[in-house]
Amino acid sequence: MSEPAIVSGGGSSSLGRRRTRAGGRIDQPGSLGTAGIYLGLTLAAAVMVLPFIFSFLTAFKSPKDFASHSPLALPGPWTLESFSAVLTGRIDFASAIWTTVLMVLVMVVGQVTSSVMAAYAFARLSFPGRDLVFWLFLSTMMIPASVLVIPLYLMMAKAGMNNTFWGIVIPFMFASPYAVFLLRESFRSIPQEIIDAAKIDGAGQLRILTRIVLPMSGPILATLTLITVVSQWNSFMWPRIIASQEPKVITVATAAMQSQYNANWTYVMAATTIALVPLIILFVIFQKQIVASITLSGLK
Repeated sequence: MSEPAIVSGGGSSSLGRRRTRAGGRIDQPGSLGTAGIYLGLTLAAAVMVLPFIFSFLTAFKSPKDFASHSPLALPGPWTLESFSAVLTGRIDFASAIWTTVLMVLVMVVGQVTSSVMAAYAFARLSFPGRDLVFWLFLSTMMIPASVLVIPLYLMMAKAGMNNTFWGIVIPFMFASPYAVFLLRESFRSIPQEIIDAAKIDGAGQLRILTRIVLPMSGPILATLTLITVVSQWNSFMWPRIIASQEPKVITVATAAMQSQYNANWTYVMAATTIALVPLIILFVIFQKQIVASITLSGLK
């Protein structure tokens, strides 16, 4: 009678261990592995954030304070001297800010609008050679942007648009292959039954696009808008080439400060901080849409 009890006890202990593992309890090796992962992620995040901290702290220092203390030391005292010098200096940085804002606004409206219409045509309309045209258009993503600089410059120069606002904007205010591809995949995921029901109710293609397709693609549109804003806000090579004199955008004006102020890093970092603030605000506003877009993309 005692042996079954012993066997039963051993079996119960073994079963308990199985339940512990099956119940999702983390044993010691797993905890170490998880801690290592979090430690690595923390170090990677610190490496990414450190330049921004350096820029922010340097921007609020005086040139004398920056030269006499560690770059990562807190400003003592905090001062807006560098911001004042940037906004009122010989390089009209305030004008560069407004030029950049207007440039980004025009490019975003142009790119998103034309990309939406092109993506809807490729996703929902039937016409001869539709798929061939789409893949040919998409293949242009393989062409490096630097290859197009000289042809674009010659075209803009022949049209008399060098050193003009529209010379900066026009080549990049139309549909991009990446945006069209992203939107096309999103539009194709909408159930055909919804589109057919709208057609039965008498809705035309424009109404279907504006009343059904676009509202159901909000996260993708928000993500695309943010990507376009960030890429154009940080654009440097094309504005520097086509508008070497005026009008200057933020990136070109910031680069010019390095020579104007003999690499006075407090002024350069103040300009960099001003350029970063709108992007941070946009990320805070759109972060929920970005996460939703990533989730939807993964499910699809």
